[in-house]
Amino acid sequence: MYRIAVIGDSDSVLGFKSLGLDVCPVSNAEQARQAIYRMAKENYAILYLTEQLASQLQPEIARYKDALTPAIILIPGKEGSLGIGMANVKNAVERAVGADIL
Repeated sequence: MYRIAVIGDSDSVLGFKSLGLDVCPVSNAEQARQAIYRMAKENYAILYLTEQLASQLQPEIARYKDALTPAIILIPGKEGSLGIGMANVKNAVERAVGADIL
């Protein structure tokens, strides 16, 4: 069975544990990189990643962009949104539909 995890600073991710998701609190980009690689090899279908970490891990995120699993979805961290996650959703919708509908 596939699993879902949330990767980010502890203040941003610990609340997701109450929803039954696996949480992976990290303190820097290198720990997040290792967590992404580990979870990609394991049975994780969706990885939620804070935008603050995603801004430092663009090559790793691009590596899984067209892969079936894991889907890496960016979420705002405790510092707020950087707009990266919404831009990625907009690009994905535009690729799927062929036009900007957002």
